[in-house]
Amino acid sequence: MKKPIFIGIAGGTGSGKSTIAKEIYGQFNEDCIAMIEHDAYYKDQSKIPFEERVKTNYDHPNALDTALLIEHIEYLCTGNAIKKPIYNFAEHTRQEETILVEPRDIIIVEGIMILEEPRLRDLLDIKIYVDTDADVRIIRRLVRDINERGRTVDSVIEQYLGVVRPMHMQFVEPTKRYADIIIPEGGHNRVAIDIMVANIKHILQSR
Repeated sequence: MKKPIFIGIAGGTGSGKSTIAKEIYGQFNEDCIAMIEHDAYYKDQSKIPFEERVKTNYDHPNALDTALLIEHIEYLCTGNAIKKPIYNFAEHTRQEETILVEPRDIIIVEGIMILEEPRLRDLLDIKIYVDTDADVRIIRRLVRDINERGRTVDSVIEQYLGVVRPMHMQFVEPTKRYADIIIPEGGHNRVAIDIMVANIKHILQSR
């Protein structure tokens, strides 16, 4: 098979990058598209006590096993399937189970820091940065972490002010300059999504 088209979608926490990724994914048949979330590649911490795991700065590049993600993308480039990790955010560990991802014509790679690592950037054919105002992003993160990750309001706010915001300014916001396309307002930008889908379909047809 031909090398997959890798589409990288980055942006700050709560920017709407996951929504855009899902919107693009939904426009294609499942047998020609796959999704890889950088969040699935947080490093396993099962060998350290729980009280130490919760102190991890999950908004720093060192918390992510980006080397494994790069290895998996290279496997997919050569037509090999991968076993995508599953991360348990409640226990702060990687689960024993994995998800089999087969090579596809289109592979979306989504995460806040996928444009931060040069080796990963070089593997992406289309690089997108989703740019959303900070006040909107913190509200979205608050709702997500409470509903999906069992967090309290106070813990989410404390983490955002103490870690998430400074890490965003240091590691995420600067990667905007590497993007081929910047999409404002995340998943609510229907025009941008439609343009991206049309462009991807054109690339596929030309191949």
